[in-house]
Amino acid sequence: MLLRFFFFLLCQLIGGALGWWQAGPWGAGIGACFAAWLWFAWDLWRGARVLNWLRQGDPTQTPRLSGLWGEAADRARRLVRQGQLKAQAGDARLQEILQALQASPNGVMLLDAEGHIEWCNQMAEEHFGLDAERDAQQSIGNLVRDPDFSTYYASKDYTRDVVLPGRASTPSRPVRVSVHLHPYGDGRKLLLSRDVTALEQAEAMRRDFVANVSHEIRTPLTVLMGFVETLQTLQLSNEERARYLRMMSQQAVRMQNLVQDLLTLSRLEGSPPPSMHEWVAVSTLLRRCEDEGRALSALLTQNQPGKAHQITFPTAEAAQAAGQVAGNAAELQSALANLVNNAVRYTPPGGSITVAWDVEPDGSARFMVRDSGPGIEPEHLPRITERFYRVDRSRSRDTGGTGLGLAIVKHVVQRHGAALQVASVVGQGSTFTVVFPPSRLRTPPRSLSGGVPAVAAEPPGVSAV
Repeated sequence: MLLRFFFFLLCQLIGGALGWWQAGPWGAGIGACFAAWLWFAWDLWRGARVLNWLRQGDPTQTPRLSGLWGEAADRARRLVRQGQLKAQAGDARLQEILQALQASPNGVMLLDAEGHIEWCNQMAEEHFGLDAERDAQQSIGNLVRDPDFSTYYASKDYTRDVVLPGRASTPSRPVRVSVHLHPYGDGRKLLLSRDVTALEQAEAMRRDFVANVSHEIRTPLTVLMGFVETLQTLQLSNEERARYLRMMSQQAVRMQNLVQDLLTLSRLEGSPPPSMHEWVAVSTLLRRCEDEGRALSALLTQNQPGKAHQITFPTAEAAQAAGQVAGNAAELQSALANLVNNAVRYTPPGGSITVAWDVEPDGSARFMVRDSGPGIEPEHLPRITERFYRVDRSRSRDTGGTGLGLAIVKHVVQRHGAALQVASVVGQGSTFTVVFPPSRLRTPPRSLSGGVPAVAAEPPGVSAV
């Protein structure tokens, strides 16, 4: 500031001196005044340059000035640059937050005070069928027209959430979305959505499981209690007493089988996958399945002479040539025997059951059980591996089934990296196939006289379950 005042006085002195030299004392005064106005004009021009630069706001076009205006311009440039750096840092931080919200597994949507969409992530687009660019500033009430959501939005009570059908929901594959609004700021709202389909299905399965277990156990318990009361209150002959005791034993065995299957399912779900270093011979599995199948067939047809099932298994040579499969021997035996036993149970006396082990060219193998039973209607196929799901409930109980056999088969097959496939035609029979991957198979060396014999041909039209 002192230097500025010094230059102002210096200009006046120079102007006065020139005026004195030209016109004496009067000229000195005029020269000093002229020099002062000239200095003011020059200083005003410098200030105008700084003001014009401030109006443009471009820090790269800073005027090159000295003195007070130069320092002011330099300081203003630094402040503008700092503001730009802060704005860039804020934008970068905002982009990081938006990227984090985009990566969220839940839907996130920002609504203004009027309910217009300001921003939403990709998951929210999928949940509600929106387009972030197209639907920006659109009213959420116009885009989500579910009555439950409209009531929830208008109620102003956002202490709870509301569950809506997802935009991709279909009758065969329902999708359920939980929506929760959180007010913030000046009337704005944060809408969070998440897919709760799996949770609702798990809860429904839990309820069904408890109901089914209660029902399955209550029935034999009721029978047992009735027989016990009968034995306690009535005078029965030895034959009647023996008959009642035999039926009580059957109900007790039924409950024991149910509990055993439930424990098996629990063990399968809670234990680690089977090892790849334990090998069991396919011939051993097939021989045990054959023994169980023929014993069950004899039991079911003991009162119908001449109507035994026609059960066909691979020959001993073909079974021996099938090699080995990696996995838990007890689990594999349980799953494969379950398929064979089901075929025996549901095939009428005199029907045919064919069991085969077929090695495919790609190294995989197929364990196939084909029967000539009544078949399964198409609408039941997707659900037959559910717990306690029965196509024919009365027949399943009559044959001693617990409704858990195919659920156990499914878990065992999945634990061994295999796939369960089912094909069925009503009135012609069913075909259950377990496809083992090549990584779990080991075949014996080929003989000099030929390759591994084929066990059976794969029936056409097998669909995955």
